[in-house]
Amino acid sequence: MFTFLLIVTVLVFFMLVIIAGLHPVPYLVSQFELHRRSHSSKEAKWQHRREKLLPDVYGAIATKTALLVVGFVALSIVTFGWGLGIVIALIGTLLYPTLANWGPINRLAQKIYTRYEAPYLDIVEKLQPFFNVVRAVSVPHVEPYHRFDSREELQRLIDQSGGILSDNEKMLLVHGLSFADQTVESIMTRKSMIKSINKSEFLGPLVLSEIHELGHSRLPVIAGDIDHVVGVLHLNDLLSLDIKQSVTAEKAMEAKVFYIRHDDTLEHALAAFIESRHHLFIVINDMRETVGILTLEDVIEKLIGRKIVDENDNHEDLRSVAEKIARTNNSPKNHVDL
Repeated sequence: MFTFLLIVTVLVFFMLVIIAGLHPVPYLVSQFELHRRSHSSKEAKWQHRREKLLPDVYGAIATKTALLVVGFVALSIVTFGWGLGIVIALIGTLLYPTLANWGPINRLAQKIYTRYEAPYLDIVEKLQPFFNVVRAVSVPHVEPYHRFDSREELQRLIDQSGGILSDNEKMLLVHGLSFADQTVESIMTRKSMIKSINKSEFLGPLVLSEIHELGHSRLPVIAGDIDHVVGVLHLNDLLSLDIKQSVTAEKAMEAKVFYIRHDDTLEHALAAFIESRHHLFIVINDMRETVGILTLEDVIEKLIGRKIVDENDNHEDLRSVAEKIARTNNSPKNHVDL
């Protein structure tokens, strides 16, 4: 009789270790995506069903583990008596989680579960009302794996998406995610790089040639200095001028000027461009001093992550042209930098 009880006790303990070692792995795919895929194939439909039943599977495992622990404790006491039985039951109860997570046993448990998962799911599905009542443990669920707590985390997932997304799609998504947090100041052409024209300057052949060489399709018109922008000169308008007549920049310019704050978001700037149907904004600070200029092309380039060249721009990289101009600012022959 002792031998029989000993064998039964060992078998129950072995079953306890195997059951406790079962950890069905959820798919790292959202319920939405699994449901979407379920219409495409039988395998995808089965995966969706499996994921829905997974919490009940964990509930079933927890229930069986609890029953086997009780059975092991009772058999230990019956087999070895109260004194030794309690000691063995205590040791076994403390030891079984460690054994269950031990590599060879854990792999054996997963192999057994994988082989019989389909019929096991059928049983769990039939007993689902029961597990809804007894399930009191916290079970892993697929959705927490798909909760994103920051744009950076979502960006990392996009970077790791492999062949699901093309390089262009990744670029659009990544730049779109960071777009709302960017400010006008981060992409504007700064004050020191702005090339402007005085409103009283005559648009003769030499001036027109210089404007053309700049490569800009629009040029701020100032009244004395850059902090007093009074208009915008359009290259298209200059092409129709009669150079034989003396025309000042003030006569040829568009007098309507749009201003935007340096700390406004690019999201706000894009909405303002759309509403105003204008392509160039003067960027100002709290004192309404000019700190830069912003074009629609600048904002769209930041949004989509690639260069846009205006059909009227003569240079592919207008910022590099502006930087070359900036290096000549405040640089007289006898200048001293302190």
